[in-house]
Amino acid sequence: MEFVDQLNRIVNLPKTPSRIVSLVPSQTELLVDLGLLENIVGVTKFCVHPENLRKQKMVVGGTKQVDFIKIEALKPDIIICNKEENTEEIVLRLESIAPVWVSDISTISESIEMIEMLGKVFEVSEITSKIYSEWNDFKIFSEKIPSKKALYLIWKEPYMAAGRNTFINELLTLNNFENVLEATNSRYPEVDGDLMRKSELILLSTEPYPFKEKHVSELRKKFNCEVKLVDGEFFSWYGSRLIKAFHYFKTLHD
Repeated sequence: MEFVDQLNRIVNLPKTPSRIVSLVPSQTELLVDLGLLENIVGVTKFCVHPENLRKQKMVVGGTKQVDFIKIEALKPDIIICNKEENTEEIVLRLESIAPVWVSDISTISESIEMIEMLGKVFEVSEITSKIYSEWNDFKIFSEKIPSKKALYLIWKEPYMAAGRNTFINELLTLNNFENVLEATNSRYPEVDGDLMRKSELILLSTEPYPFKEKHVSELRKKFNCEVKLVDGEFFSWYGSRLIKAFHYFKTLHD
């Protein structure tokens, strides 16, 4: 069987895969929600959903550093990667172990495409109709949301933020948050105090840097603007997490 991934790479599979190694946390969650829990044999240390998954499956490293010997010992039929999460070097080395399917996602549409493509690879039911329904409902809801110039911080020391051509930026736009970094060419640039002062709203993500309420208070005092702590998983996890994300976004605007 021949499939094409989101990098337009041809992935040849002799049969429907039954042993899966997933190196992308959000896509691991998706595979579980597609009913493939029993087929997953290897995950990363960041694959935290479902909560007890890492106790059931072999942890093969992170997303940027993996244990190739452990992965090979699992005898996977397929390895699931992502262009941003996993390096090209990792993908090339993994191809000597098993077929590698790579996603490339910066929009909701591309996320839905990924779900549909993996549904065909694994011959399982898709969940995209629910995502479409929630997405369309939120579009109507967002029409009454006032626009705000926003900065979405993902890291501290140095401060780094989500720029253009990112999945986070797509969801910011959907929420009528005008990304002050929209014009930058960098996906995750360092930012300074001057840029924060230009923002009407600073969003502090709970991941990858674990921002807390204490950081909210610090930035409010320093820049005298609105600062919110937001669940980073809802802004950066593509896949089945989108089903819950749109409801979460509504709570942000209440």
